[in-house]
Amino acid sequence: MKVRGLGDQSAAGAHALFSFIFHHSSFSPPTLPLPFSPADIYSSPMPDVELPAKELPMPSLDEFEPEPQYQERLLVVEGDITRLRVDVIVNAANETLLGGGGVDGAIHRAAGPELLEECRALGGCPTGEARMTRGYRLPAAHVIHTVGPVWRGGSFGEAELLAACYRNSLSLAADHGLRSVAFPAISCGIYAYPAEDAARIAIGESMRFLGGIRGAGLEQVLLVCFGADMFDVYQRTWNDIVGAME
Repeated sequence: MKVRGLGDQSAAGAHALFSFIFHHSSFSPPTLPLPFSPADIYSSPMPDVELPAKELPMPSLDEFEPEPQYQERLLVVEGDITRLRVDVIVNAANETLLGGGGVDGAIHRAAGPELLEECRALGGCPTGEARMTRGYRLPAAHVIHTVGPVWRGGSFGEAELLAACYRNSLSLAADHGLRSVAFPAISCGIYAYPAEDAARIAIGESMRFLGGIRGAGLEQVLLVCFGADMFDVYQRTWNDIVGAME
């Protein structure tokens, strides 16, 4: 699996997770106060590669009243969410919760048929809400299923519904004492939500939650991009957000 920290422009990627705030000048085991090592977060090892030096400006996040070091708990990675060994991964589900295409189908295939059986018992999930199940055969112990909005031009409450997906998923994780959460790019596949708008919501809602009281117990929030194109969208969006705060 290819993984890159935000700001890394190289096509090769890296076997490491780096915060939005900075990169190390050369590859070595991270010295950031992460709750687990990057090697532990994956279910299989990967070769080390060199990382170019790269530093992003420190964002001014006073409006979120963050606790110290909270920014280092928000990470963007490029890779396969089904292989992450975290407390919970988030599934971009449909309202039936019975599986589908894209990341939804990939999670159901990786988790095994037991996940579908548990999902049947939940009776579905409305758009913007979230439900939690076990992870079964996934490296993650749990799956939070949230239903993103279908893009219909932006005049049907899509932005608020997508924001609710992130808020409700993070709330559910926090309420159950889970410490590490990984999100896909919700609604950016067949639901056709514009990627930059969706990335802005994902980053903003994650920042707000981590900066609040309810987010204090979350040690890591990962925004997982499947493919370099989506990763680049998240990188550009982060730079736009930082620029607006300065």
